[in-house]
Amino acid sequence: MVNGTREGMELVTELTTHSTGGAERSGSVVVGVLALQGDFAEHAAALGRVGADVLEVRTVEELKRVDGLIIPGGESTTIARLMIAYGLREPIIERARAGLPIWGTCAGAILLAEEIVTLDRPGLNLVPMTVERNAYGRQIDSFEADLSSRELGGGPLHAIFIRAPRIRSVAEGVEVLLRLGAEQEHEPVAVQCDSLMATTFHPELTDDTRLHERFVGMCEAYAAADASRSVPAAAGGSG
Repeated sequence: MVNGTREGMELVTELTTHSTGGAERSGSVVVGVLALQGDFAEHAAALGRVGADVLEVRTVEELKRVDGLIIPGGESTTIARLMIAYGLREPIIERARAGLPIWGTCAGAILLAEEIVTLDRPGLNLVPMTVERNAYGRQIDSFEADLSSRELGGGPLHAIFIRAPRIRSVAEGVEVLLRLGAEQEHEPVAVQCDSLMATTFHPELTDDTRLHERFVGMCEAYAAADASRSVPAAAGGSG
């Protein structure tokens, strides 16, 4: 695995929850949540707590209206099948390649990966990493842990892993935001590659909104850059 990551993202042993107050926002961006299957409602609620405008996305027309997209946790095989059935897979890929911020959580993280172990249908093939589905075991093997959060600021970030995937490797250029495990065996659980972010756990199931705030900030930057590109250049004088 190419490292290219920061030190100090080890597992924090004391389990505590962390809550942040949602910042007031102008409402100038619309954050989409892919609402085909999974816990999209929980993501919408978390986005609401940080003051974002939310749109549940089920059609290509709805996809065109958003400044960012969250692909939630759920069943990765089901979401992959429904993206194809609803005609959304290719439009999502096209918008991602044009710079649209996309964040995948758990199943969404699986679908963002270029290489997926044991998925029997195509994902989105966007982030240069290898992900293994259900790598920690069955539902009964789900667990919670606190992660140090130097990249996010504040105290430990409480993480809930439910039939979670494992990021087995990442390519150069993929930044590791959070890690799980002791210093000598830590592994990535949150990564970012340009405008794409993936977490193998479920931030939407806790009161800690730092990752949602980070993603909304990415959407705001994208919308601002897109708006600047849309402003026509001032006409030159006649000389």
